[in-house]
Amino acid sequence: MVDPDLTVAIAGKTLPNPVGVASGTFGFGEEYEGLTDTASLGAVYTKAVTPEPRAGNPPPRLAETPAGMINAIGLANPGLAAFLSEKVRILERLPCPAIVNVAGAVMADYLKVAEAMEEVDSVWGIELNVSCPNVDHGGMAFGTDPKVLESLTYAVRKVYSKPIIVKLSPNVTDIGEIARAAESAGADALSCINTLTGMKVDVLRRQPVIPRGTGGLSGPAIRPVGVAAVWKVSKAVGIPVIGLGGISSAEDAMEYLLAGASAIQVGTALFGEPDIPGRILGGIKIYMVQEGFSRIADLHGFF
Repeated sequence: MVDPDLTVAIAGKTLPNPVGVASGTFGFGEEYEGLTDTASLGAVYTKAVTPEPRAGNPPPRLAETPAGMINAIGLANPGLAAFLSEKVRILERLPCPAIVNVAGAVMADYLKVAEAMEEVDSVWGIELNVSCPNVDHGGMAFGTDPKVLESLTYAVRKVYSKPIIVKLSPNVTDIGEIARAAESAGADALSCINTLTGMKVDVLRRQPVIPRGTGGLSGPAIRPVGVAAVWKVSKAVGIPVIGLGGISSAEDAMEYLLAGASAIQVGTALFGEPDIPGRILGGIKIYMVQEGFSRIADLHGFF
């Protein structure tokens, strides 16, 4: 039997398969060497890169919740200069596409990092982080106002020629409106969704577990929200949608693909099972063969 075609096309470029690893859960790739077969990944979406180094939020930064976790890492990263001098060589060794997550506090931050990525051959594309709920400046502020997001995406499009993926927030009234704004400004694809705003309280200390109060809720608890958002966004735009949020099995991934996603990202599940992307990909293949699908692109659009 002929293997199904798993390739995913975005803006004239191709991902080898639909299973990527989400930004903030996989570092720049070196952290999972020996734990995950990176050659089997559709893409590595790197940790966020900002112009200047960021120490991130004070610890504790993680809190376990029912069927998930809250994180408030705060976009901790070594900064653009260190990325270019130290991390690019890691991306050059990756046997799969590298998509760099780009973040900032103001528009100029995004433009500076995007311009630098234009010159790095090992960067397949960028993912604009306009939806991070655990930083005080920038982050989600860009992703909740369609006009602001449109201006940012348009400005980045002018300085960056490779694929631009915009990562959408679920913490909005109408995610379809936000998606259309990104598409109209030149986005090539949309990641959907980032984490939901959440809080966990220590009832003995009578204080939030995470010092900054709220953080981003991820894990299986948010999967139904993510699937619904992908379904809505895929009907609102004509560009590919990449689904993420609570995927820990092939069946979870299939929910996203059937709801309209062209590809998916695995995030929180990696912390417990670093090799899970390969098993998810294998399960997708089995489903496609059993159900008679020859191309991954044929999976969505049923409802």
